[in-house]
Parts: sequence; structure tokens; C-alpha cells
Amino acid sequence: MSEEPGRLARWAKADPVRAVAIALIVASVAWRAAIADRGWFSQDEFVIANRAIDTGLTPDFLLGVFNDHLMPGGLLVAWLLVRVDGFEGWPWLLLLVVGQAAVSVAFYRLLRSLLRPGWALLVPLCMFLFSPLTLEVSSLWMVGLLMLPVQLAMVVALGAQVRYARTGRHRHAITLVLAVLFGLAFDTKALLIIPLVFLFAVFLLSTGRTFASIWSAIRRFWVGWLALAAVTAAYVPYYMSLPRPQLQQPGSPSGVVTFVVDLIGTTLVPGLLGGPWVWEYAGDGPPLVATPDLGIWLAWAALLTLVVVTVRSRRTASRAWLLLFTYVAMVTTLFVVTRLGGALGTLGALVPRYVAEAVVVAALCVGVALLGLRDRAEKDTAVWAVPPALREPGAYAVGLVAAVIAAVTVSMGTLTSIARFNDNWQTKHAKAYLDTTQAELATMVPGTDLVEDTVPYQVVAGYFYPDNLQSHFFRAAPLRPTFVTETEAPSMFDETGRIRPATVQGIDILPGPDDGCGHQAGFGTAARIPLRAPAADWPWWVYVGYLSSGDSTVTFRLGEGSHRFEVRRGLNQIYFRVQGAGDAVQLTVHDPAVRLCTRDITVGRIMPTTS
Repeated sequence: MSEEPGRLARWAKADPVRAVAIALIVASVAWRAAIADRGWFSQDEFVIANRAIDTGLTPDFLLGVFNDHLMPGGLLVAWLLVRVDGFEGWPWLLLLVVGQAAVSVAFYRLLRSLLRPGWALLVPLCMFLFSPLTLEVSSLWMVGLLMLPVQLAMVVALGAQVRYARTGRHRHAITLVLAVLFGLAFDTKALLIIPLVFLFAVFLLSTGRTFASIWSAIRRFWVGWLALAAVTAAYVPYYMSLPRPQLQQPGSPSGVVTFVVDLIGTTLVPGLLGGPWVWEYAGDGPPLVATPDLGIWLAWAALLTLVVVTVRSRRTASRAWLLLFTYVAMVTTLFVVTRLGGALGTLGALVPRYVAEAVVVAALCVGVALLGLRDRAEKDTAVWAVPPALREPGAYAVGLVAAVIAAVTVSMGTLTSIARFNDNWQTKHAKAYLDTTQAELATMVPGTDLVEDTVPYQVVAGYFYPDNLQSHFFRAAPLRPTFVTETEAPSMFDETGRIRPATVQGIDILPGPDDGCGHQAGFGTAARIPLRAPAADWPWWVYVGYLSSGDSTVTFRLGEGSHRFEVRRGLNQIYFRVQGAGDAVQLTVHDPAVRLCTRDITVGRIMPTTS
């Protein structure tokens, strides 16, 4: 028992930087898990879960495009976990924890392999581990299912390229290709790893001027480039051949400019320095960034200062910053083309997950700019001699204090951003809605006829139709309601998930000519009953209140749409669905001995009653 602490102490003393780095990784994974545990399913997750329940493990399911993502690996994992435990959160939490831990350890190994050793190694590590821009990746299982494998593939690919450059062994090129294929199994965005690795080889693993570096990278690593070119040549045509929604045009040039300014200036740059500090509530999904103007200007000032100081101090720094700026330009161009014309429009620039993998590149490049490359310890020469006045002990002390203040400021800002994200993230309308509906279904009176509606917008947004229908939403739930399309006494879920009596609100009929009967319908000729306003072509609910002289079948018609239903003797009512359009409805009775009177017909939307 007394030996174990001694071993641990000796291990920590042998490499204190490694010991602190592992402690930071454990702390990062733990607090990310705590935040994720407070969340739940949101929007896309319900769509994927319901589709997984609705289909078998078929090629059509795995190789289909979901929201422009080709993600067979992600769909396979989702299918398995949904089938195992439905809407339970613990399998997804475990998935996120394991994924985040794997990426964190791999990134630390990459830093140790690439950068000069020293305590400063912890700066880029912390920049990645505690970045507010990646909170969504480790908190929302759908985003984590896409981005954590891509981040892991990116880090492994860069590490393989470093070993390839050092040893020239082609087995590292194989590892590089396998890493890219692994990333592509989870998201199409992994294609960006290919140009990233090439730029990485040009800027950081080659020397000389631009064209000399490009030629050197091509010549030294041509086997890897040929393999990656083959992957691209096979993947891109296949992806383009798949059925998917047509890309919408980005819109006006001013919209493009706004998107770029927000994505880089409001989201990415402040996020790299602990921002955004303020979040905009966005329903059940992760919040949007709402960086204050002062924070934006201070973040840009800090970044520019860091760029100038490092570039003047180390030649490798300029190449690292060029790598980062080039990669950010690629990411920005990709989203201008693929996302700007979508449902979110310019708001997409305020979604942090769109730059989550850029955090990996940014942290790596900051590490190179601050520490330099391990393999060039003797080749980097400072080009900015420190002025004699700044070498005095007093000036050095002032600089040290300023550096400490900057580090504390960024740390406190990061903690603020994390805390406020957590405050937004713990509100989950969907969980409350599902819990309420399940409790209501468990105690529902037998024989209750439930009619279907869409779930509340904050649970699943309308642009996911038909996946926002209740019949889709409840597919993975423990208790699944059965919905009817015709009933005499409809009930439905209200916005909170409680079961309420339902009624139709919409367009009523005009008063009938018969004071005692209203509109009369009989056998043979259809009775035409005018509406107060025309009804557009839509799947409407219809309410018919009637007085019948006997039992019969009746045909209701609205334009091209019709519905046949049973009427009973006496004063009764019926609700049913029909799709059609027109300025009048028609009723035809199919029994010559039966006459039907009606004063109340409404064509519209079915709604829960308020009382």
C-alpha cells in the first residue's frame, strides 16, 4: 500500500508536463460529461432515432444522405443505440465521453510529437480542451457523432503525416489514408482533412519559399497524395450521385459578407480566446453565440498582438498562421456554398459546431507559433531582437505580470462562457414534453381517440416535416399512441403534452336556407353547402354536427377530396380528415329513407380545447 503513492510520485516527477496534461484531460472530459448529462435529445436526434426505429439496418438507411451528411458510421451507431435503449440518455453520454477522451489524448500526443517540449505545451492543449466552441460537440450526441470522429481522424492523420515525414515509411501513409476513411464514415466534412494534411506538409514539414515547399511536399510524400487522390476520386462522385436536397443559392453579396464576418469575427476569433461570453437561447438545441462588441474588438486585438509577436520572434510562426488562415478560408467557403442558403441562413454563422474542427487546427498552430517545431530546434532563429530597455528586470517583471493577467482574463472568460452555456443547455422542452405524454398515455382512459398533430416547434422544428409529426416522434418512445383519422370525440396532446379534448377551428359554413334544419342533405343529389371563405388545398380536419333521421353512410366532398363516414339516428357529430380545396362542401346521403340536417360544418385545423 505504501509503494503505490511512491510510484505515482516518481512517474509525475519524471515528466511533470505529462502529469499535468493528463490531469487537465481528465478534468476536461469530466466537466464536459457533467454538462452533457444535463442535456438530452434535440431536433436532429429525434429525427435520426425515429428513422432508426422505422427501418432495418439496410444499405439504403446507412448510405442515405441526412441533412447533406453522408454518415454511414454514425447511422450505424445511432441505429444500434436507439434499438438498445430508445430515448435513454446514458448510452449517448458514454459515447460522448469516450469520444472526447480519445480526441484529447490523441491531440496531446500530436503536440508532444510536433512541438518543442516545455510547459508552454499546455497552452495549446488547454486551448483545445476547454474551448467553448466545442461544447456543442461534447454535449449533443448528434453533433458529437459527426464531429468527434472527424476531429479524431484529423489528429491521427496529422500525426501520421509527421511520422511519415520523419521516417519516410509508407506504413504511415497507410495510417493517414485509414484515418481519412474513418472520418468519412461519419461525415462528409472529413474531406477537408485531405487539403489540410497537404497544407500541413507544405507549411510546417517543408522548408524554403512557397513553390519550393510545395514541390518538396509533393516529391517527398507522393505515395500518400496518390492514395488520398484515389479516395477523393472515388468518394466525391459517389456522394454527388446520391439523392439529396438541391443546394440553395447563398443569396445577396451582403448576406455572404455578413455570414463571413459573423462566422470568423463573431464566432471563431472570440471563441479561440474564451468567448463568446454571452449566448443566445435557441430552444432545446445548443445556444447561438452572442458575443458583445467589446469582446469582439478585444479578441481581435489580442489575436493580432499574438500574431505580430510570434511572427517577429520565430520564422516558423508565420507559416503556422498561414496554415490556420488557409484552413479557415476553406471552412468558410464550404459553408457559404452549402449552408448559407439553408434554413438557418446567416444565423448559421453563429452556430459554434461549424468551426469546431477549426479549433484543433488553431490550437496546433498557436502551439507551433509559441514553441516552434521539435525537429527544427536549431534552425529557428529569432528575427526580432529584444530592445535593451525591455531586458531590464523591471520591464521583464511588467511583461510577466501582463502575461499572467492575460492568461487569467482568458481563463475567467472561458469559465464564464462555459457556465452560461450550461445554464442554457439545462432547459429541455422535449424531455418535459415526452415525460408528460408518457405519463398521460399510462393513465389514459381506455377508448380515448387520439388525433395527430405536429410536436411543438421547440421539440422538432417544422422544417423537419414529416419527422415533426407525433406519429414519427413517438416511434422510439416506450409508450406509442395510436392515432385515428375519424372519431366522434377527438382528443389530442396540447403544447405541454397533456391529453385534452379537441375541436376544429377554421372556416365555417354559411347559414342554411331552412330555419328548422339549416342545410338538408338527402339521397341522390349532393347538397352544396357554401363556406364563408375558400379553403386552399390542404389536408384539413372537418367537423360535422348533424341531425339524422336514421343510420346511413354519407359522402363528404371538398373539391377533389372526399370522405365517406357513418351517421347515426339523432343529434350527433363526427370529425375526420380530408385533403381538398374549394369554396363549398357537398354532402350526399346513400340511404333513400334518411334525411340529414346540419348547421355546423367547419373546415380547418384541429386544436386542443383550452378548458
